[in-house]
Amino acid sequence: MYPFEWLVAWIIVLWHKLLVVIGLPSDNGWTWTLSIVGLVLVMRAALIPLFVKQIHASRKMQLIQPEMQKIQKKYKGKKDPESQQKMQQEMMSLYRETGTNPLASCLPILVQSPFFFGLFRVLNGLDEIASGERQPIGPLTKALAAEAEKSTIFGAQLSDIFLGANTLNVQIVTVVLIILMSATTFTTQHQLMRKNMPTAALEGPFAQQQKIMLYLFPIIFAVSGINFPIGVLIYWFTTNLWTMLQQFYVIRRMPAPGSAAEKAMHERRRKAGKPLDTPEEEREREHDAEMAEELREKGVISGQRVQPKSKKRSKKDGTKKKPGPPPGSSSTATATKNPRNDS
Repeated sequence: MYPFEWLVAWIIVLWHKLLVVIGLPSDNGWTWTLSIVGLVLVMRAALIPLFVKQIHASRKMQLIQPEMQKIQKKYKGKKDPESQQKMQQEMMSLYRETGTNPLASCLPILVQSPFFFGLFRVLNGLDEIASGERQPIGPLTKALAAEAEKSTIFGAQLSDIFLGANTLNVQIVTVVLIILMSATTFTTQHQLMRKNMPTAALEGPFAQQQKIMLYLFPIIFAVSGINFPIGVLIYWFTTNLWTMLQQFYVIRRMPAPGSAAEKAMHERRRKAGKPLDTPEEEREREHDAEMAEELREKGVISGQRVQPKSKKRSKKDGTKKKPGPPPGSSSTATATKNPRNDS
């Protein structure tokens, strides 16, 4: 874990120096708290490309929902181990053929985990670095570690833990942070399931697992939170808040096709007299259509191809000149009649 501890220490110290330059006290607990928030900003900004890939993976999962339901119906009511194993094999085969990963939503958490535990070790080791029992970590010198160790917010040090706390301030700050952390986690998952998932995606075993995790994760965080330093809880709450706001933006501006959020977005645009689809959304739909066609060509999913139509193409089709009548029709005959006969 040392490379991650070293990187975490560098980012926090650089933010601390920047905050001191703009006028914040060096030994103030809020300066070190904002340094931890700065660590979150750097980490989450670096994860934006991974978040974009996560969105595309989620779209691909929605495309294969009908095929997943077919497999589930095929083995519905069959509880014997052999049938369950075959169903799992067919589901895994579908994932491989389509290049989808049901755990794609966990990737940002997995990438953050080493830095999370790196921060945990840095905060836990502040007293040892300050006393000289442990070597400094990168730019986190003995003097800076002592300064960070003594700094407080609401009377609680950043390295304090709920378990074994001797003051009420530590317990109150810890409990408040755990509640905020659990609430942001629940809100993020709830808005994803209720607003940004098609009706078909809310059915089946996978959807049931998501519903269970919706209520299970906050409980896990609440139980484990009493073992983490206050500084780690600040990091955890801040990254949850980033996730919640980021997802709120995506759901509002780029909702999943067929979801309640997409219907709400179209309704807002209708009332405002705006086009239902922006150029970016048209490109996204074309990408989804190309992805679906590729899966159909591989025989992974069934159904006819629906060609996406852009605004330009739709406008062109709407103003296209009507073709003349076919040869031999009454109008053609009238136009080619001999003028001598008319006279």
